[in-house]
Amino acid sequence: MSSLTSNNKVQLAATAVVSAAVAAGAILSYQRLQKDSRLNRLKQSIPNPGDDESGVQKLTRVGPLPKPDKEDEHNFLLAQRAQAGDFDDELILEQLARNRVFLSDQGLSKLRNAFVIIVGCGGVGSHACAALSRSGVSKIRLIDFDQVTLSSLNRHAVATLADVGLPKVQCLQRRLCAITPWIKFDLRLQKFDGSVAGDLLGDWEGGQRPDFVIDAIDNIESKVELLKYCHDNGLPVISAMGAGTKSDPTRVMVGDIGASFEDGLSRATRRKLKLLGVTSGIPVVYSTEKMGEGKAALLPLSEEEFKKGDVGDLGALPDFRVRILPVLGTMPAVFGYVAANHVILKITGYPMDYQPAKARDKMYEAILAYVQASEEKVVRMIEGGRTDVCVGLKVPITPGDIAFLVEEAFRGRSAVTGVPTKLMLIRWRKPATTTLVRIGEGKAEQKSSNLRLRDLVCMTKEEAVRHQKEVLLGDKSLEDLYSQEVIELVERKQKEAEAYERHRP
Repeated sequence: MSSLTSNNKVQLAATAVVSAAVAAGAILSYQRLQKDSRLNRLKQSIPNPGDDESGVQKLTRVGPLPKPDKEDEHNFLLAQRAQAGDFDDELILEQLARNRVFLSDQGLSKLRNAFVIIVGCGGVGSHACAALSRSGVSKIRLIDFDQVTLSSLNRHAVATLADVGLPKVQCLQRRLCAITPWIKFDLRLQKFDGSVAGDLLGDWEGGQRPDFVIDAIDNIESKVELLKYCHDNGLPVISAMGAGTKSDPTRVMVGDIGASFEDGLSRATRRKLKLLGVTSGIPVVYSTEKMGEGKAALLPLSEEEFKKGDVGDLGALPDFRVRILPVLGTMPAVFGYVAANHVILKITGYPMDYQPAKARDKMYEAILAYVQASEEKVVRMIEGGRTDVCVGLKVPITPGDIAFLVEEAFRGRSAVTGVPTKLMLIRWRKPATTTLVRIGEGKAEQKSSNLRLRDLVCMTKEEAVRHQKEVLLGDKSLEDLYSQEVIELVERKQKEAEAYERHRP
């Protein structure tokens, strides 16, 4: 019995081993068959040079053109007919009927004859393009070097999974020609920079100048070069600032680039443009939303990335960002539609009455008034206490100058403590001689202060009151009140103000 039991156990064990081997063999055979099948399908999808080229993915001047499906072929053929004039104009007017009623026949006619350039066809640019197409703009030039990616789909206006890998400019044409087939697109698969600005922003066929340019670039260097070119060459332009990390659509507005704030891309763009002599005159779409605890932010690179070598090498292209910017998919659409809305109203001549950032404007006016009052006290002290010398005194400072010093030079914080509330500007050093400048005599006399931007420092109101009492009107030196670190910080900021002063109008 013992021997039989032992033999049964051996038999069972042997059976289990054989079964496992058979199962493993079957699994491996199935996996090999699957692999061979996938490999065969891959090989079959690669055409031989001598085969019929009808199935080959063709290349165009804007990149690879996927083989169109039946719907694409129908849309392309319809677009060719429409752009050749073989499309009933009454059907076009019916499609644009709501715009026609809103803008009037004359306004819609201007829009239909317009030529608009969009630089940057990602989240912001694609929505702007879609809006302009649906509104009737007939000639659109699209400029972008990038392709649609999976991560683009959370914010792109028209891209689908089938468009992943396709150039963004081509994706827009592919999808929008199915909506507005009569629109003519000029596609430029190219990175914008100053060296090619003349070509990319040049006339349409026949010599038509661009009626408007939309800047939807998210790279600072390219953005600055575009805006500088448009400014110098009289091309109407509107620039979209940063939609990244923003979440409140009610805070998105249009204003002059010299007055926008609470936006990192806007701040960096303004600083570079001001050094190039452009201080105002460019409308921008920006958000007044403040950063706060719990809100998305651009995170710093990890130490591991820095150890790999030059951080700049991590970017897709030179001078392009190397970190992922958090973007809520709805916000680029808001920025894009606001930019397109501005262009539509400007081209058609529709009345525009944007609400200014009142709270900030009032703050600048209050700071300017404080500078005026402080300068009058300094002049009276130097002139022996005479009050008549201050009658009609003017300071050569504007609200725009105040905005630059507070927002740009001092980053909206006191140079002394870093406190961001109740800010004022005040003269930093006590004048050794009179600051009064007189021109003319008698009733025609003009009195002004020789105050310069680089003479001012940003402080809280309490700090400014103490500074005026103890330094400007008193006997204490800067070293008596402030640390060497604060003094050096102010000197650096004053050099920035001096650079700005050389270029301001």
